[in-house]
Order: sequence, then C-alpha cells, then structure tokens
Amino acid sequence: MNKFFGILLGILLLVSPVLANEPLRDELVDTVLINQDCPKPEPNLNYNYEGTERVEIKMAIVDAIKSEMDVYENQPVKFRVINDVHYKGKVIIKRHTIVPAKVAVVIRSGMNGIPASIVFGNFEFENIDNKLLSNFYEVRGQDRSLLVFPLKWALTILPPSGSLTNFIKGGHAKVKKDRVIKIYYHPTWANSRQENTKL
Repeated sequence: MNKFFGILLGILLLVSPVLANEPLRDELVDTVLINQDCPKPEPNLNYNYEGTERVEIKMAIVDAIKSEMDVYENQPVKFRVINDVHYKGKVIIKRHTIVPAKVAVVIRSGMNGIPASIVFGNFEFENIDNKLLSNFYEVRGQDRSLLVFPLKWALTILPPSGSLTNFIKGGHAKVKKDRVIKIYYHPTWANSRQENTKL
C-alpha cells in the first residue's frame, strides 16, 4: 500500500511543474473585453503632496438621487458650484458652473446595519488639473450597526434571538439637491511637481 502511495506521489511531483507552467486564461478578457479599447491610466510620476494649502469647492447635485439602487457605477452625474471659488484674489471657478462627474463606486446596504454608500469621482473643472483635486466624495446612508451590535449582545441570553438582528439592514445612500458636498483644490501640488521635474 505504501509503495502505491509512493508511486502516486512521484507521478504528481513530475506532472505538477508541467501543469504549473501552463499560462492562465482570463475568461472576462477573452469574452467581454476582447474588442474594447481600454486606455491605460496616466501615471503621476512627478509628484510631491507635501503642500498643505487647499481651496474648498462647495457643490450640490443637479438631479437628486433617491437611493443607491437608482445609480450604477461609471454613471455620469452633474454638480453645480454653489459659490464663487477664489484663489489669490482671483475667481477660479464661477458660481453656478456645471461640473460633470461620475459615480465611481456603489455599495449596497448590508446586514447588521451596514449602510449603503455612493462614491462620486472624476470631477472635471475647465481650468483645473484633475491631479490637483481631492477627487472623490462619499455619501453614506444611516449606520445602524451602532444599534445592532449592542442589541445582539443583549439578546444572546435568549438563543437564537441575537442572530435575528443580522437581518437589520443599513440605511440607503441618498443625495438631495440641497445637500452641500465639498471637494478640495490643492494649488501648491502643481508647484511641487514642477520643482521635482527640475531636479
């Protein structure tokens, strides 16, 4: 019997390097992305994010979002600038400017009170380089986990009632037209990048 396992182990050791050298195939690439042109992301090689100066940009969404179920990833959305944005005495973004953006990530609400979340990104301003922006803003629903976890522990003395709290879901992520969102423009990042290229 031991001889049989020894032979089997020897065959596996001889065959495994051959199988390991076989290239892996990505089915998603072979079926869905085969005819699509996917641009390479532009690398930001010359950077120095030590500059702490920042300019606040306040915006509101143009079309309200009732919940995370109404949007999808990469969906275009529009924001409106609420106030003129000034830097060094000049207006760099005028009030009521429409700013295109995209829904970067959508996370559905989960069990145990975990809230839903919508992350907006790719804000595009006419005269501002995207690399100089804190270019993401997250909207979250109501976090009910702070209620769920103490309730779960309190109910553990009555098994399995504590497990029933798993079915309490978190709040939906919604964005009303009057909700002010803030992103930041970092003008000194450009100067530090230029200084790095000179070195």
